[in-house]
Amino acid sequence: MIKKILLILMILFMCVSCSASSKKQADTTSDNYRVFYEIFVGSFSDSNNDGIGDLKGIINRLDYLNDGNINSTDSLGIQGIWLTPIFLSPSYHKYDVIDYYRIDPSFGTQDDLDELIARCHERNILVILDLALNHTSTQNEWFRQFQIAHQNNDYNNPYYDYYVYSTRDNQPSNGSFCSLENTEEIYECNFSYDMPELNFDNEKVREEVLNIARYYLDKGIDGFRFDAAKYIYLSSSGASVDFWQWYTGKLKEIKNDIYLVGEVWSGESEISQYQSQMNCFNFAVSQADGLIARTAKSEDISRFTSYTENYQNALEQINPEAMPISFISNHDMDRSAGYLNVKDGQACMGANLYLLSPGSPFIYYGEEIGMKGSRGGANTDANRRLAMLWGDDDTVKDPEGSTYEAKNQINGTVKEQMNEKNSLFRNYSRLISIRKNYPQIARGQYKRLDLGQSNLGGFTVEYDGEITYIVHNNSDQEIAIKDSRFSKLLESCGFSVASFKNGELKVGPYTSAILQ
Repeated sequence: MIKKILLILMILFMCVSCSASSKKQADTTSDNYRVFYEIFVGSFSDSNNDGIGDLKGIINRLDYLNDGNINSTDSLGIQGIWLTPIFLSPSYHKYDVIDYYRIDPSFGTQDDLDELIARCHERNILVILDLALNHTSTQNEWFRQFQIAHQNNDYNNPYYDYYVYSTRDNQPSNGSFCSLENTEEIYECNFSYDMPELNFDNEKVREEVLNIARYYLDKGIDGFRFDAAKYIYLSSSGASVDFWQWYTGKLKEIKNDIYLVGEVWSGESEISQYQSQMNCFNFAVSQADGLIARTAKSEDISRFTSYTENYQNALEQINPEAMPISFISNHDMDRSAGYLNVKDGQACMGANLYLLSPGSPFIYYGEEIGMKGSRGGANTDANRRLAMLWGDDDTVKDPEGSTYEAKNQINGTVKEQMNEKNSLFRNYSRLISIRKNYPQIARGQYKRLDLGQSNLGGFTVEYDGEITYIVHNNSDQEIAIKDSRFSKLLESCGFSVASFKNGELKVGPYTSAILQ
């Protein structure tokens, strides 16, 4: 009888343990602390041989993005996808929308989007859409009706106040304006003459943009990236912040675990105004002059570690639920391989610095293989959005207007790097796997770890009452150190390797170590 009772108790204990273990796993996979991958859709992968990337092309590449195996060596392992605009548009970039409810036919159909969402969710990949809300295309039916209403002085037309307008002799001092055909009026067009600015003082406009988001959330989309968020009201940050407070509040009522991230391309004082409403990209760490690149090129590492600690603390004061959103580059920036050398290890170090950091980092497609691309003398963003270098029979082509020469792509293709043991791709894949295996990296509280050297430093990371150490060597030489706080080497990644023996930690050049 006693043995029977003991057996029952043991089974119950195992069930509780399994339940707790499953809950912990669910907590670490269902939340928003994820590595996202930005896809410029028209340049990623072509499924129908027309030279333009499309939704089916992304579906075809899901095994590359995340094959469902956390320890896979043939998959990048990303946990979220940001799709640049996919709506009907006259441009290659699609940030000037004609119809928010129609997928641009060059990218596919609503059915294709439904399939992509379903296939991604099977692999626990979130999908967020890029919403450019502050302006539309002049070909949008809203603008056509707006123009007709003004030409006919039809104040009863519901679209009369859909866009920001003024008279020619009373032009506001802020913003750019274009003449409204066959009238004495002008409309606001801050990005281009064919991208008129919506009027968010109009409740009907607000209702329209809320309905758009609701439509895609109902289809299973997990959230949104908001383009040019600070331009909702060009001359009033306060009014823009108020709008986002209203809008994000409404979206969270629809989906309480929605993923929202805003582009507020500005200094931290302005960005901080928006962070109480949503996560925002951290522009201070991005681009050639950002902290990630400067640190990857051997600048005193304490500047990066001190900044990371202070930024996380400041963000928590603004919004305890907010996450740091780190990135090196995106579709509006020169690609990082142009200023972080891949062959010498700087690109590996750059990846380590932001993927071994708190929050939810974003990778720009092709960054993981060191794709190059810059505006250059042609001064065109198309050069930053070049065709993904698969190295197989994919027929995707560079976007219209690009002038970047193929001979400048010196770091290899996906196919080539997947066959190299120590390629940049392998480092990115390993970093993402490490983040999954050690949830404290994304979720923990970071404090600067001073090791007394300008090129060896990192963090203590506290999570669930446990301390983990992340140590970076951002120099081109191996560095050794003894520190009584370290007891075990958990992982190393980067351009070289790390070892821990007899209390001595050795970290190779442009390499990072994770320790207990």
